[in-house]
Amino acid sequence: MIERFEANRSRLRAVAYRMLGSAAEAEDAVQEAWLRLNRTGDAGIDNLDAWLTTVVGRVCLDMLRARSTRREDAYDIEQPTEAEPAGPEEETLLADSVGVALLVVLEALTPAERLAFVLHDTFGVSFEEIAPIVGRSPAAARQLASRARRRVRQQQHADRPADRRVVDAFLAASRAGDFTILLSLLDPDVRMRADEAAQRMGGSAELAGSTVVAQFFSGRAQGARPALIDGLPGLWVAAPDGRRIAVLLAVVDGRITAMDAIADPDTLRDLEVVPLDS
Repeated sequence: MIERFEANRSRLRAVAYRMLGSAAEAEDAVQEAWLRLNRTGDAGIDNLDAWLTTVVGRVCLDMLRARSTRREDAYDIEQPTEAEPAGPEEETLLADSVGVALLVVLEALTPAERLAFVLHDTFGVSFEEIAPIVGRSPAAARQLASRARRRVRQQQHADRPADRRVVDAFLAASRAGDFTILLSLLDPDVRMRADEAAQRMGGSAELAGSTVVAQFFSGRAQGARPALIDGLPGLWVAAPDGRRIAVLLAVVDGRITAMDAIADPDTLRDLEVVPLDS
């Protein structure tokens, strides 16, 4: 059981850090998850990864709510931990992976919005799994994430010319089937996720790696247009048969690091889509 938990520790710490913005508090949340697992045991847990993510999410949610009501006490609590605390170098890596600007924006969200946004948009946790953590229905959890996503993107000054150039270049290379340029525009570890509606249109639930994603897009995107989606550059497809697809893109240092294809009509209604000239 210890080995299974340790295999999840880095991911759980990343989840907690994005939720809490503090490496020390993140370690506390992870340690609390270990204590609960140690008390419960893993014999009856079918999916330990999901169980641990849920526990850490609930612990972080409680910590955020306590911070909101007793902010002056939030940083005075120290708890023992069995693991080595994150050192300065690891804290720096954590902070770099999230970004100070994003942490500032996340602070402005409600605890429930923050949890729904972080778990779904960053770690791919489904709204069905998020719903019991925040005590809402899956539809309400989706709305929480949507509101949070819109606020984050609006406050990040996301309509950056450099990112728009990357999107335009990616779209042109996709249409032309230029595999080499597609590879150059994708992060080696890029991941593309598609919701169930997009999967029914011929997409895969998830594609990982620049080669696989470039192969998928090579020669495609004939009907796609660049667009601002909740303020961020992305792709928008409005097919003659009425189908609509939004592809949300994350661009870091001139490369696309993540892609989310959304075709579910309810989710699309939550997005603010502004098509741009291609």
